[in-house]
Amino acid sequence: MELMDVKKANLFSNSKIRKINPNWFTAKVHMTEISNIINLKEQNIYHVYFENGAKTKVHVHDGNQILIVTKGSGALETFSKKGSRKDHFGIKRTKRISLNLGDVAYIKKGTLHTHGSADKKHLFSHIAINIIPAKNKKYKTTWYESDFKTFASNIIK
Repeated sequence: MELMDVKKANLFSNSKIRKINPNWFTAKVHMTEISNIINLKEQNIYHVYFENGAKTKVHVHDGNQILIVTKGSGALETFSKKGSRKDHFGIKRTKRISLNLGDVAYIKKGTLHTHGSADKKHLFSHIAINIIPAKNKKYKTTWYESDFKTFASNIIK
């Protein structure tokens, strides 16, 4: 079998650090955009590094997502939504999954969730594969402010 159009990139290269909105996270996070390094159009792939205690704000994607843990100890939490308003609603945690080196997690589109470092003592990193829901469509994430226990509100731009 002959391999054609093979591309190689270094995951730890600082040349493709993605500028991110710090309002999407609770503390400092760094992100390398792998899909741009290898010029991939079918998925958005990122290597995300969470400093001690950092995690994402509550959010939801319009496409499926896969997380592959590359370092440290983290957690993935899912939530159910209470209420019909898009800008302010109640939440209840439905699941908390510990994530450790080598773990792979699948998050179905439309799942309200958060992920990141397990606590202030642990660094955490993962590769996020965002599966674009339709050809030539942009992957969309909606971010919320939240107390991570009872409510989510104010969509973050």
